Amino acid sequence: MTRTPQYSEWLEIALEEARTGRGSGGIPIGAALIGRNGELLGRGHNRRVQDGDPSVHGETAAFKAAGRQRSYSETTMVTTLSPCWYCSGLVRQFGISRVVIGEARTFFGGHEWLAENGVDIVILDDPRCVELMSRFIFDHPELWFEDIGEDGEGGTR
Repeated sequence: MTRTPQYSEWLEIALEEARTGRGSGGIPIGAALIGRNGELLGRGHNRRVQDGDPSVHGETAAFKAAGRQRSYSETTMVTTLSPCWYCSGLVRQFGISRVVIGEARTFFGGHEWLAENGVDIVILDDPRCVELMSRFIFDHPELWFEDIGEDGEGGTR
């Protein structure tokens, strides 16, 4: 799929959310759910640390903020980072048609699996997203490994 100016605009929303998460002591991952006509349905950021709730990822927060929709077909999830397996499952479960990813360098989630299952994947490789996560991982490796379910030595817990 061709990169459109809309993707950059939508990524700005997700980046704003990621920065809000970082500013409140959390993991800087933000997301937005965009409707079939380009309207913002919901936005959110990872709040695992702030809420003490491991289920509040950026994508799940945006999904929840969007409220009930009759259908998620032709919607787009925009996220600053490749979605983890949990969030990839959410995309598949509800039939979200497209995922726009800010970057997949610092974390390679389930986006290939989503593509194999018919979800349109767009990776923007945005340097701001890479810098945001790289800095966070460097400054807070223990929190990062907790977030992705690893022990810091490549193994899962």
